[in-house]
Order: sequence, then structure tokens, then C-alpha cells
Amino acid sequence: MSEQTNEFESISPYTDDEAVKALGVLAEHPAVLAVSKYIFPQEPETFLRDALKQIHSVDEFQRAVMTKAVEWVVSNTAASFTFDGIENLRAIDGCFLALSNHRDIILDPALTQYMLFKNNMPMTQIAVGDNLLSNKYVELLIRSNRMIKVIRGISARSLYLSSQLLSKYIRKNITEGVCSIWLAQREGRTKDGYDITEQGLLKMLDMSGPGEFTENFEQLNIVPLSISYEYEPCDILKARELLISRSRKYVKCENEDLFSIVTGIKQYKGGIHLNIGAPLIHEEIHEASFCNKNDRYQFIRHCVDKRVREGYKLWKTNYMAYDLENGGNEKAGFYEPEDLEKFKAYIEGQLDKVASIPYDQGEEPLDRDELRKILLAIYSTPVKTKEAAL
Repeated sequence: MSEQTNEFESISPYTDDEAVKALGVLAEHPAVLAVSKYIFPQEPETFLRDALKQIHSVDEFQRAVMTKAVEWVVSNTAASFTFDGIENLRAIDGCFLALSNHRDIILDPALTQYMLFKNNMPMTQIAVGDNLLSNKYVELLIRSNRMIKVIRGISARSLYLSSQLLSKYIRKNITEGVCSIWLAQREGRTKDGYDITEQGLLKMLDMSGPGEFTENFEQLNIVPLSISYEYEPCDILKARELLISRSRKYVKCENEDLFSIVTGIKQYKGGIHLNIGAPLIHEEIHEASFCNKNDRYQFIRHCVDKRVREGYKLWKTNYMAYDLENGGNEKAGFYEPEDLEKFKAYIEGQLDKVASIPYDQGEEPLDRDELRKILLAIYSTPVKTKEAAL
């Protein structure tokens, strides 16, 4: 193993050999047979297990298994999957950093990879928080799928060193033409409908830069992505977390992230749209460089957020939530009366799932009216942020 490989060993995705070994172990998990029957109903029960055992590389795994799995998700849990802006990627000379809004733990990057695959473009590596690796078999799966490990929940000093390493890894792979990288614009999913880039993430990206501010950010070829779902994955789980967080620190239950992953995959999502924004340009980055230290990152953040906001596709659900929230019919031109009745029934159905669950044993159940307000805001906020930018 080379010195270069050793430097990034703790965070880099599995190599082909490591992935083959990992997938061989994963193939023996009893759940694989059930998953195979669920996703590949026309094939023998052992189809997925046999496929995993026959994989020889990460590329083959993504083509033969992951792409088919995403196709199943689109065909069975979505009304459509569309995208635009592919020309923005084709115009880039070299690799890029896809800086994406973040609505679902797994689907956001998985659908991005699917879009690249369908357009005969190299797929990216994916930066994912190590909180998802508490389950051994989940780790085997996603590290075989080009996952870069983002270390979380550590001391300030360790976090600084980890951020340096991640920054260097991202820059090295992009500038040396090894691969493009997908990175969420913030830690954790957007739960309140506001897609905002974290300033700390931009500082992390700058840490490894060898030159001036402008050069450091130009090297990365930052491309903002905006993904939107007609029915937000895990919407009621997000609303529940936000409501609980108002009164106390929210502590995740064991395997809660895994439950969110499965819920997001299985939940009906309606239409899904992915917008590929125009890359950040020299003039924008150069103008940012004239700002004071922290204001520089704020300037870049606003450039990214503006593209994410502009590229976000609004659905009937967004307009209906806006009208329900405001008690009017201002957006009624975007939907039919029967659409509104169905959406109201959907909202109440989601509330029924968790409204009676207490915070903890012995405490009062969640307030249904407050939960409804939060749930509607998840859908209405993109309408308000788009209009505020006009």
C-alpha cells in the first residue's frame, strides 16, 4: 500500500479488492434474500446474493446492482424522476465538486449517481457522515459504493485535523482528475425546508488550498445541485424531531438513521427533480476574495444558495401547503380542488402515525396542531424562499 493511500486510509472508499471482500460478507446476511425478492421480484430469490458474490469491482457493483436498485426505487416509489442542467457538467474541463442540498440521507446522492450513469458520465465519490456506519452491514454496503467517511462527534482538536484531511482528500481527487465528489451543503438533512450552505463547510474546503482564496475555490469546480421531492422523504419524522427539539435536546434512538434510510427509500415520493446549477465562476469567487475573512465564505454561500433556490422545483404540494398555512387560496392556480383534498388527507394520515407517540414514557403526547404547522412549513418554505428572492 502506497504512502498516499495510507494518508487517506481512514476516510477513503473501499478499493476494488476491499469492496469484493465486503460484498461477499454482505451477501450472507439473511436480509439479502428478502431484499432481493422485494427489489427483483421477477428473479430467483437468490438473485441479489449471487450477484454480490460475483462482483469484481466497485464500478461493476454500481452498474450491476446499485443502478438497478435505484431504478426500482424510481419505478415503484416515484411518479417521475427528471433532471436538467446536464450541459453545465459537460462544459467542465475535469472533475468537479457537486455541492447539493440535502433532503434524504441516501436518495440524494444515489439519484445523482443514477443521473450521471444514464448520461454516460463518470459517477462521483460521496461524502457521508460516519454516524451511518454504526451498523456493520450498512458500512459494508456504502463504503463499497464510493463513500468518503466524514468523521463526526469528536473533540474540537480532532475535528480540526479530520477536516484538514477531508479537505485535502477532496482537493487532491478533483485537481488531479481522479474523480468528482458529491458533498451535501450542510451536515444533516434539511428538516425545515430551508436549504442553506454551512459556512464551516466552505472553510473546510479552503483549508487545503495552496494559493489565494480565488485560486483555492476555482480549483474545485463547484457545481450546486438542487433536488426536490413532491412528497418529502421522512417528512413526518423530520417534523416530529423539530417539535421535540423545541423543549429538549433531541437524542436519536438506536438505529434511527437506518430507519430513516429505509423509510425514505420505501415512502412514496411523487415527482422527483434534480437541477444541476451553473458552476461558480471566476468573477463571483474573485469578488468574494475582496471581503473580510468570514464574509468571503458568506459571499460564496450566497452564490451556492441562490443557485439551489433557483433550481428547486416547486410541486403542487408546496403550493397547497402554502395556502393551507396561510388560510387562503393565493396559489390555487397551481392545483385542483381535488388535489387539495387529497393533500389534506395525506397530512392528517402522516400526523396519525406519530401524533400519539409521547416524548418519553409517561410524558404528554406531541401536540397535533403544532406538528401540523411544522409539517406544512416543510412544504411551504420553498415557495416563500423563492418568492423572497425575486
